[in-house]
Amino acid sequence: MPLLLRSICIEAFFPQVEKPTVIVMDQASIHTGQQIRERRDEWAARGLHLFELPTYSPELNLIEILWRFMKYEWIEIEAYQSWESLKRHVEAMLVGFGDKFVINFA
Repeated sequence: MPLLLRSICIEAFFPQVEKPTVIVMDQASIHTGQQIRERRDEWAARGLHLFELPTYSPELNLIEILWRFMKYEWIEIEAYQSWESLKRHVEAMLVGFGDKFVINFA
């Protein structure tokens, strides 16, 4: 039923489509199921194209890289003693980023 509902929602969107339009969707099964795949060509012929984002790739997302360094490389064990301590440590890392805390991509 969710796939059918998604297909119905896309059909309901058509009256608003006045020029070539792209709907960006993630790889959730509701977005990639058979009922959606069967209609892609028809929708494309009517000017509505579906673009699927790649599978989740945290290595391509800069903020994910920063959080990984903060969590696994820079934070001290003492940071986890309390919520206030954790906030202070995270703030110090963000303030010191680029000076005291550096990510070398080379």
